Amino acid sequence: MYIFWIILGLLIVALIGIYNSLVGSRNRVDEAWSDIEVQLKRRYDLIPNLVNTVKGYAKQESSVFENVTKARTMAMGAGNMQERLKDENMLTGALKSLFAVAENYPQLKSNENFMRMQTDLTDTEDKIQASRRFYNGTVRDYNTKLQTFPTNTFASMFGFTVKAFFDIDEKGAEGQPVNVQF
Repeated sequence: MYIFWIILGLLIVALIGIYNSLVGSRNRVDEAWSDIEVQLKRRYDLIPNLVNTVKGYAKQESSVFENVTKARTMAMGAGNMQERLKDENMLTGALKSLFAVAENYPQLKSNENFMRMQTDLTDTEDKIQASRRFYNGTVRDYNTKLQTFPTNTFASMFGFTVKAFFDIDEKGAEGQPVNVQF
């Protein structure tokens, strides 16, 4: 009977360890997503200033400005991960169009504010990419825990579910990096 209590105690300790490990992994995934959100907000805040600067030089390109503004609004309002991914890809494509328009205006390319915003956007895009890599790494580790024995046996009992990766669409133009070099 004494051995039964020892085995039961060890099982309880193992369950506590598995649960705590899953909670820690889920929290790291949430933290990594929060890092992406910070960088996306930074990009959202930069875009109106960038659009206004380009607008001053390229007034006849109103459809480009409307597309960037619409894509930004959609990305900011996206609900779930799949919507966010689709809308972020659309925003990246709209930004490419904006920079393509900017290339046609040499005086804009020499504007100090535009150059600073171009540098800020490049930096932000790099940070988004790094945050996405970190997030996907934590999701991979978390999902691996959920799929390996014995954690998988208990994970579903505790309500832990697989998280989605934050990938870009490599097939379309959205999969290409934003080129902001002039």
